[in-house]
Amino acid sequence: MVAPTAARDRQRIDKWLFFSRAVKSRSLAAKLVVAGRVRINRDKAAQASDLVKPGDVLTITLERRIFIWKVLGAGARRGPAEEARTLYEDMSPPPAPKGEAIPDAIPVLREAGSGRPTKKERRQTDHLLGED
Repeated sequence: MVAPTAARDRQRIDKWLFFSRAVKSRSLAAKLVVAGRVRINRDKAAQASDLVKPGDVLTITLERRIFIWKVLGAGARRGPAEEARTLYEDMSPPPAPKGEAIPDAIPVLREAGSGRPTKKERRQTDHLLGED
């Protein structure tokens, strides 16, 4: 008996993350989900067995980077990267160029003389204390 199309299009989140090459193994995918780093349509995925279907929007947090992917289909295997890219549409904002500060960040200002002493100031202190 063939499964209905609705059931065939659904897939476990850990399996889908593995097939889409977001992570290197299914066990890492399961750990990612349990740690609360995956959201399905803005709701935290509670367990690795949660199901995703085409049209769902996933928010995945990986090492200081946030990916927003729209699920286009269920995977059949962990194939090459070109095949994995057909499983999702990347809706993530482009990463900030390296070397540029975040425009909303306010530079930290501190008063002169606060913080660690300079090498010159340390030498002067050592000279005053007689530790030449």
